[in-house]
Amino acid sequence: MAKKKIEKSKSIEETLWQSCDKLRGSVEPSEYKHVVLGLIFLKFTSDKFEQRRTELIAEGKGKYVEMKDFYNMKNVFFLEEKSRWSYISKNAKQDDIAIKIDTALHNIEKNNPSLKGALPDNYFSRLGLDKSKLASLLDKINEIDTLKDEGQDIVGRVYEYFLSKFALKEGKGKGEFYTPKSIVNLIAEMIEPYKGIIYDPACGSGGMFVQSIKFIEAHHGNKKEVSIYGQEYTNTTYKLAKMNLAIRGIAANLGEKAADTFAQDQHKDLKADFIMANPPFNQKDWRGADELLDDPRWKGYEVPPKSNANYGWILNMVSKLSENGVAGFILANGALSGGGDEYKIRKKLIENDLVEAIVILPRNMFYTTDISVTLWILNKNKTARTLTLPDTTRNYRNREKGLLFMDLRQIGEPFEKKYIQLSKKQISDIVNTYHDWQQEGNNYQDVPEYCYSATYEEVAKKDFSLVPSKYIEFINHDENIDFDEKMTALQAEMTDLLQQQKASKKDLLNVFKELGFEIEL
Repeated sequence: MAKKKIEKSKSIEETLWQSCDKLRGSVEPSEYKHVVLGLIFLKFTSDKFEQRRTELIAEGKGKYVEMKDFYNMKNVFFLEEKSRWSYISKNAKQDDIAIKIDTALHNIEKNNPSLKGALPDNYFSRLGLDKSKLASLLDKINEIDTLKDEGQDIVGRVYEYFLSKFALKEGKGKGEFYTPKSIVNLIAEMIEPYKGIIYDPACGSGGMFVQSIKFIEAHHGNKKEVSIYGQEYTNTTYKLAKMNLAIRGIAANLGEKAADTFAQDQHKDLKADFIMANPPFNQKDWRGADELLDDPRWKGYEVPPKSNANYGWILNMVSKLSENGVAGFILANGALSGGGDEYKIRKKLIENDLVEAIVILPRNMFYTTDISVTLWILNKNKTARTLTLPDTTRNYRNREKGLLFMDLRQIGEPFEKKYIQLSKKQISDIVNTYHDWQQEGNNYQDVPEYCYSATYEEVAKKDFSLVPSKYIEFINHDENIDFDEKMTALQAEMTDLLQQQKASKKDLLNVFKELGFEIEL
């Protein structure tokens, strides 16, 4: 009797992705993501509108169903009739459906000031999608019950899944709009953005902000106690971030428009309690030869070199930190060492006791590069203090100047076949090591090939290099191996194997003799 094949049930995200991916055709992922995510946003906002409309009618307030204020008071976007999903779905097979979608999105943005600059502008009609494929895509998205289980954040899950999938599709040199989820989780759990102002100077599609809110929810905190500020250079990614945050009901100030953080700082006077960022790696020619030389963000430091923006990003974040601020951000490993003005800036950062931890991440975690990169933690308040979350109290100790080095290159699990991610358990272990090191009466211990607590004097002796391998103990695992003994054991094992199989072929024996094995059968 033939065995019945058992198929693994697919999640709503996987099912929708496979359906949409088949429809993509000749449209590039970099374009197609704005189509799919724009439609998911439209479906979600419409479902929320209809839900609120039904509530008003049930409450006997039917005469108010077309008044914006009665929707805004519940953080629901007001939609005119031609912006509602029911209208779009009914007209899905019409020749002008792309224009109708563009009109719907335009009217939603016009009627809801918080969405200013968020939605695609005449995008669908400009793209020239095949009408039948667009209709099929509308039918598939129509199957999503966005309100089925609000506790599960179905739309947020779908949105995040699609962002990661599009980043994978776009591959090397693209996909900068998305930072892998496990890296964002690690940063949030390490710096604990629980209250105050959170800032990301290169916010992409807003993943750092989403994870900050999830951190607060996981620790039973209050989302109303944080304010979010960010900036994004690419206009289409700026729109993605606004939609991503709107879908989750997260209020944020991303500036008046998409803009270069260096040339057009949208938050010049901001002082943030927490900074989370994944700025572009090794950005070239980020300023003109004579531009930004007197920028206040470099005050007290050398001007970052024009050839590489890594230290420009670092000093931008240092300038934005509040008196007790903490920053967690990703940079290419080259920023850990090197000379010139970068050396002078790094030396002063260490002398000012700002660098708290340097964490080398595994390779192949990013969709855009296979290199190993570094997580930096800067902390302007290393003195004794108490952190109190609703479910956590932690007493920090006064420490002499110094910092923690961690090497995670042997940690991680396979993801999407050729990538690596950190599991929840691994993130928990890493975070516990870091917090143990920070705490008064801590249980921290140096562990070879994993972590090392370095004093300021040790770092100074190594000429202010922040390369973890210069501090973390390396174990030579081959040092105590007796290779002669292993070879003898291997010879005996092969002899036994041949005897058991009664091997008699002379050519096989000759091969072993040529290799230096004397075997008797």
